[in-house]
Amino acid sequence: MPGVKKKHPEEKTKLHPRNLHRERYDFNLLTGAYPPLAPFVHLNRYQDESIDFSDPEAVKTLNKALLKQYYGVENWDIPPGYLCPPIPGRADYLHYIADLLGASNQGKIPTGKKVVCLDIGVGANCAYPIIGSAVYKWRFIGSDIDPVALESANRILDANPFLKTSIVCRLQPNPKQILEGILEKDEYIDVAICNPPFHDSGETAQASTLRKLNHLSKKKVTQPTRNFGGQAGELWCEGGEKTFITNMIGESKTFATSCFWFSTLVSNADHLKSLYHVLADAGATDVKTISMGQGNKISRILAWSFLNAKQQVMWRELRWKK
Repeated sequence: MPGVKKKHPEEKTKLHPRNLHRERYDFNLLTGAYPPLAPFVHLNRYQDESIDFSDPEAVKTLNKALLKQYYGVENWDIPPGYLCPPIPGRADYLHYIADLLGASNQGKIPTGKKVVCLDIGVGANCAYPIIGSAVYKWRFIGSDIDPVALESANRILDANPFLKTSIVCRLQPNPKQILEGILEKDEYIDVAICNPPFHDSGETAQASTLRKLNHLSKKKVTQPTRNFGGQAGELWCEGGEKTFITNMIGESKTFATSCFWFSTLVSNADHLKSLYHVLADAGATDVKTISMGQGNKISRILAWSFLNAKQQVMWRELRWKK
């Protein structure tokens, strides 16, 4: 039996105003751009066109269509089991980061290849660099501890040559390091972004997956198949999110004058109080917390800088106004 027709808002107002995905998915547009999506599109119980978001292949095919339609990526794929990120959420992070850079540049968002962004944990999907280079024309360094993930990211770049002028991927040889071993001597980046592993073990990640699948499928699921995928390092690490970010803050102090803004997503708001203390101890001169909302999920960006007012002015003049 079909459900009562839902009234949907014209826009997903919790997404950033510049996000291209604020409107509901236009499946006619998307299947026109990428016909292999069509078999996955069906009417849901509310008689709306949709896909089965508990089906990993459907989610991946939707991403292929979105990346082609909105970001010009003709060829995109990831190995089985690797993280398949929700594209609207990835875009949101970058739009808020653009606003952060703009606020540090007298209200004007710096664009073009003079802006360099480090994506910590670029993953097999390379989503942040793809979106950021398409929308803002920034250059990206994508780092990861997983050689298989980097091989996948590089295959995406090879299959879409226009991306290779803006994106380079680097292997982090030491899984216990985040910035060390990635940034080269005398190398400057304008911003670092990070979607850190949230869970502290594979078991907790699996339990979370089961809860999500039960919600999506409206029935009890006992065999977890991650609709968005994810490997160790993508979904979990020793100590979980708070430990990872604490370590990132500690390393960022070493690169205090090599990066204007460091940033990371923080899923658990309870971690913020502790992280503020860590930032204060590290000597951060400016700390910002930026709220984001995607559907029923609330997240936030934690950003920090070590540059004083004079250094910020010099940075703008030397890098963003040339």
